[in-house]
Amino acid sequence: MLGLAMVLAVVAGYTDWRERRIPNWLTVSGAIAGLAVNGILGGWVGVKTSLLGFGLGLLLLLPFVLLRSLGAGDWKLGGALGAVVGWQALITLLIGSIFVAGVMALILVIYKRRFKQTMRNIWSMLGSIAAFRAPGMEVSLDNPQALKVPYGVALALSTLLFGAGTVWGGR
Repeated sequence: MLGLAMVLAVVAGYTDWRERRIPNWLTVSGAIAGLAVNGILGGWVGVKTSLLGFGLGLLLLLPFVLLRSLGAGDWKLGGALGAVVGWQALITLLIGSIFVAGVMALILVIYKRRFKQTMRNIWSMLGSIAAFRAPGMEVSLDNPQALKVPYGVALALSTLLFGAGTVWGGR
C-alpha cells in the first residue's frame, strides 16, 4: 500500500509543481485504487480502514479549502492518500506535510524577499482568527500577488519521507 501511496503522491506532486493543479482523474482513481486494494488485502476491515482514511483526509483539510488557503485538488489528494494508507498513517503524512510546507514557504519568502509582507499577513490572519471572521482576500489563494506553496508537493515529499522511514526503519 505504501508503494501505491508513493506513486500517487509523486505523480500528484509533479503535476502540482508543473501545472499548479492536481487533476480529478488522479485523485479519484487513487481513491478507488486505495479502496479496492485495501478491500482485496484486508477484506471488510481493509474497506473500513480505507473509507475512514478517505473521510478523515477530506474532513481535516476541508476548513482550509473553505478559507481559500488550500486548493480543491490538494484536498482531494488528502482524501485519496487516506484511502490508500488508512487514517492512522494519513495523520502522520498530514503532520509531516505541514512541516515540509513550512520549510518550503520559508525558503520562498526569503528567496522572493517578502518577509515583512508575510509577517503583516500572518498578523492579519491571527487578527481574523481572534475576531472569528474569515481573513481578507490578501491572504487567500484568490490574491494574484500572494506567494503560493504547492501543497501537493509538500504532501508528496512527506509521503516519500514516510515511505523511506518505514522501509529503512523496518516498520
